[in-house]
Amino acid sequence: MGLIYTLLSIMMFNLNIGSEAIPYASIESAFASGDATKIVSYGKDRMIVNVIDKEGVFSQSQAAQVLKEFFGKKPASSFKFTFKGKETDDGCFAIGAYVSKSENFRITIKWKKSGSDFKIESIAIEKT
Repeated sequence: MGLIYTLLSIMMFNLNIGSEAIPYASIESAFASGDATKIVSYGKDRMIVNVIDKEGVFSQSQAAQVLKEFFGKKPASSFKFTFKGKETDDGCFAIGAYVSKSENFRITIKWKKSGSDFKIESIAIEKT
């Protein structure tokens, strides 16, 4: 009986590690509220940001400005992740649906493993 309990505990622990490594709920909330500073705080020091026609490699403060500009023009009605990729030693990606009044956007976020953490490597926002 102790062996079964131990195995179940190990399995539950391993399942929880994967779901908490990337703060999906915090990022969803930040996109829904237009909090660019919070979003980029989960990123690398320099990240690729592609917002419709504006693309480049930006510092966190520059990336926040690009996102703030987008949120100012297209305030969120809602944001929800629709796909969360499997976390690997290389990284992970996720796709979300961003709704702004009558316009819909697809947001793709790629994370790169940095030590024991995942950091946002790129953010792409495309009109759907």
